[in-house]
Amino acid sequence: MLGRSNVGKSSLINALVGRRIARTSATPGKTQYLNAFRFPTFHLLDLPGYGYARASLVERRRYRRLIDAVIQQRAGVAGVVWLIDIRHPPSKDDMEMRRLLAAAARPTVIALTKADKLPRGQRLKAERDRVAELGVAPDDVVVTSSSQGLGLPELTRRIERFVG
Repeated sequence: MLGRSNVGKSSLINALVGRRIARTSATPGKTQYLNAFRFPTFHLLDLPGYGYARASLVERRRYRRLIDAVIQQRAGVAGVVWLIDIRHPPSKDDMEMRRLLAAAARPTVIALTKADKLPRGQRLKAERDRVAELGVAPDDVVVTSSSQGLGLPELTRRIERFVG
């Protein structure tokens, strides 16, 4: 699981598994290390959020080295769930992650989070906008809401495909 700070990684993890296993907080940037959650057939890795302005430069560099190492070098990574807030265009950091993921050639699904915060018409437009801005196929994206359960069955199917 990869995404900017405050994109809802912990909430999405908790919603996917149906119980609270990842710590959530109103304060962004709480995940500072690689958290591994063990399931019967796979491990889910929760990476620190990137792009967190209040983290020191040293911390941000450490997060980035960790993310790069996991995405590029960790042999057992079957796929990446990349979280993007549906309400906002991709940031410079998001576009850097896009390049990293493309270079690593890891199977990736993009979870557009916080869809419940937009009315349906705006949600559809925002989805089309994010697909165009990221330069990905519409099938690479799943619109999600942790609080409403939107997109969770589809995202679960995509994760199951990663782990075979």
